[in-house]
Formats: sequence, structure tokens, C-alpha cells
Amino acid sequence: MNEGRLDPRVRRFLLPTRILWTSGAGVEHAENLLKEDEATCLLQPAKDGKMASILLDFGRELHGSLRLDVPTTSSGKPAHIRVRFGESASEAMGEPNNDHTLHDFTARAAWMGHTEIGLTGFRFARVDLLDTEGSMTLRQIHAIYIYRDLPYLGSFECNDARLNKIWLTGAHTTHLCMQDHVWDGIKRDRLVWIGDLHPEAMVISAVFGGHEIVPQSLDYVRDRTPLPNWMNGISSYSLWWILLQYDWYRYHGNLVYLKEQKAYLKGLLALVESRLANDGREKLDGGRFLEWPTSEDPTAIDAGLQALVVLALKAGASLCKVLGEGASAAKAEASAHLASLSHRAPSLSKQANALAVLAEMKDARATNANLLALDPYRGISTFYGYYILQARALAGDHTGCLELIRRYWGGMLDVGATTFWEGFELDWTENSTHLDELPTPGKKDIHADFGNWCYKGLRHSLCHGWASGPTAWLTEHVLGVTPASPGFKTVHVRPELAGLEYAKGAVPTPHGVIRVSHQRQADGSVKTDLQLPNGVKRA
Repeated sequence: MNEGRLDPRVRRFLLPTRILWTSGAGVEHAENLLKEDEATCLLQPAKDGKMASILLDFGRELHGSLRLDVPTTSSGKPAHIRVRFGESASEAMGEPNNDHTLHDFTARAAWMGHTEIGLTGFRFARVDLLDTEGSMTLRQIHAIYIYRDLPYLGSFECNDARLNKIWLTGAHTTHLCMQDHVWDGIKRDRLVWIGDLHPEAMVISAVFGGHEIVPQSLDYVRDRTPLPNWMNGISSYSLWWILLQYDWYRYHGNLVYLKEQKAYLKGLLALVESRLANDGREKLDGGRFLEWPTSEDPTAIDAGLQALVVLALKAGASLCKVLGEGASAAKAEASAHLASLSHRAPSLSKQANALAVLAEMKDARATNANLLALDPYRGISTFYGYYILQARALAGDHTGCLELIRRYWGGMLDVGATTFWEGFELDWTENSTHLDELPTPGKKDIHADFGNWCYKGLRHSLCHGWASGPTAWLTEHVLGVTPASPGFKTVHVRPELAGLEYAKGAVPTPHGVIRVSHQRQADGSVKTDLQLPNGVKRA
């Protein structure tokens, strides 16, 4: 007997939090849909022939389905309906994007029963009665919220409520993407994109600890990418796989898992080394890609890939030493050094320059002063913004980093976001309707009217895990808690309050949860209270 496998996710039934819009005539007692009782809402064709329609807001982005409870129809038969899902109100009111998951359905709703429709990412749902004569009674319309019921082991709190909300929003964004594997998005890109996974893995480490979904996702793509192929067809993404293995081992210290990667890791390092010219210049084939905002800038791609090669070879050398592969480690170190000396054509890309800082190919303070801190809210992205933050932190500009987080990621919250987006520009917010508002004449639509490259208009994903980096960054730099040795056997505690009065929180480790509290004193110094679980020592 084939018993199949159990789904690690749970289903939770949520009522809408508000009725955002109805078609008017033909909709009676819509407010009853906000109640968990026997009161009903009636949908019936209007006298002028217009459809009876209703737009529901479930209050926050979620992944799942819609369930309609229909006790009666006037025909005594299933009702014909149309259901549209939206990450924004305008998406649910328009013609939703149907890539990767369907957002727009024509269906029949069973009477005296329940009907479940869809499986996607959404906050809003519009229901239209298509029958031109018969009516339909609705008892409830629930969102079926499908997610992994995981405790938030990590936490962050400071005296700035906006930063607290950003930390939680990043955690929620990544949590939603922890479905079959770690997806990039829950509406679109329901796939394991290895490069995009790196910020998500860092957030998972900060919030949930060493959850098995990350190694499962890493192995999923590894097993589908025999060498000499590049993961997801993109050479940089195989480099990110090495960096993911390095950071996962650094945070969780799972040597058994790392040993399972040895053969593939050595083969991949050899492949990368074979793509270096005699002067150390990378000549990676496959898709030459960093992320979308730099995709049309060859100098940024060249400079960024050069830095990523250095970072990956250094990380691979470190892992080979742990694995007792001395010869492979030495070759990777030598190749990394050679590659670090081969500078590409100058680029003004903040993303490429941030990678060069992280690879120690450029001076952090000079690069920050001359580029990264200039017009700081432009020329960045939700994905590589994390690495710009990391580079600016190396320059000691933690105050600038917090202001960037507040304004750029906070800018999404200001227009109604409850998760972080695939792409974003602050300029979009000028004279634009919020995503939880109906489109307004004379104003731009924050969802339908913006976006670029693969995320134009309503194709734009408003829940994209690669955008969650500030959650990991705030834990790493404001709480200042990072592993000093693999698996947190020893820990660095180096807080950077950067103008904050206090910060406190928790950081999960393989040994238990570290709890820390930092309080600024009258003389400007910072007092730290630290609780370490058994097996963890402060470095």
C-alpha cells in the first residue's frame, strides 16, 4: 500500500478583516462575512444586469486558498462564480497574473456545502456571481492559510517601532516562502532559485534556527544539476550554493551534512577554477546574471561576478579545510587570491561594488563614502540591498544602514505592504494609491503601473523572500550576535545601536536560544545583559 507522505504544513481558516468594495445593488448584508456565526450575505443579480460582486481584504499577505460556505441557492443547483485573487486590491479587481499559479477562476460553488478554490499568494479576493437570474447565499468566505506552524525562536525589539515592524515583516515574508521547499515567492517563482535563497537562509537562521527546509532545498537543486552544469542555468547561482553551504555550516555546524556535500563541492570548485584566465579574470559561461536591476549593465555583471568568484573560492577553501581536503583547499585559496588581483572595468553599480567590498577587493570606507552612501535610496534593490547593507556595515556606517532600512524597506510598509517585494523604488510611492486601496483616477497604481524586467505590472510579486535581508542584518549587527565558531560553540556579541536607546532579542543556535539585551547608558556606553545556553561561550 502506498501511504504517500505527510504534508508538514497546516491549514488555518481566516475570516476577512474588512469588506473593501461591493458592486452595490445585488449585495445584501456583506458585513456578515466578517462574522463567525450563522448570519448570511446574499448575492443576487442586480436589476440593471450588473454582476453582484464583493472584494474581501484578509488583512495581510498569506499563502493558500479560498473556501466558500454556500448554504442555499435560489436554483437549488451550484452557483456559477468567478474568483480573483490579488496581492493588491487592484490585482483582484483587474486581470490577475496567472504565471506559476492561477489567480483567476471561473467555477461552480456547491450549494449546501463548501467549495475550495485556488492555491496561491494573496491578501485580497473578489467573488462575482455570474448567474444572471439565480441568487446565492454565503455564510462565510474563509481564506485557508497554508503554512508551516513554526515558533519564532528569534526575536528583535528596539525603541524604534518602525525597525521592529520591518524585522517582523521580513520574518513573515520568508516564513510564507517556506512551503514545499524555500520558494522565492508564493504567487510567482514558486521555485528554488539558489542565488535568491541566500538572504532567505540567513533570515531562517535568525528566526527559526537550523530548519531542515534549507538543506532540503540546497540538495534539491544540487541533485538536479549534474556538473558541469550551472544551478538554475546561471553560473553565479552555483557560486551562491557554495556561499550558502559556508554560511549554513557557520551558523549550524552540521558536519554530517557538510560531508555529504564533499564530492559535489570539490567538483564545483574545480569547475569554477577552470573558468579563470591566467590573470585570474573570470570567464564564467552559462547565464551571466547577478539580479534584474543590473541585468542590462555588462560592467556591473563583470565586476560582480569577479567578486562572487573570490567570495565563493574563499568559502570553498574554508569548507575543504573542515573536510580534511587540504589540496583542494590550497588550490581554491590560490585561485581566490589570483582572482582578487584581477580587477574589472570600473562600475558605478552599488551592487557590484558591495560585493567587491565583501570580497576584500575594495576598501569599505572609501567605497561607502564615494558611492554607497551617496543618494542612498536609489540604485539599490530588494535582493542585493542586503549585501549593500553588509558592505556599509564593514565601513562602520551603521547609522546610514538603519536609515536605509527605515526609508527603503519601510517605504513598502507605507503603501500598505505586509510582506517585502520582488522589486521596489521609493519614487513609485509619489502620488500613488496604496496596495490596499482601490485605484483612484489621477493617481498611479502602486502595483499595476510599476515594475521592470520580469516583474512588470501585476506580474510583480509582492511577497519575495529575497527581499527579507534586513531581518538577518538587524540580528547580526544591532543585536550583534554572530557565530565565532561553527554552530555557535563560541559567539561574538558586538552590538551597534547607532543612535538607538536599546535593543534586545533572541538568536536560535543548535544549543538553544541566546538572549541578549543592550541598553545605552547616560555616558553613551552600552550595557549588555547576555544569557547563553549550555555549550555556548562568548569569544
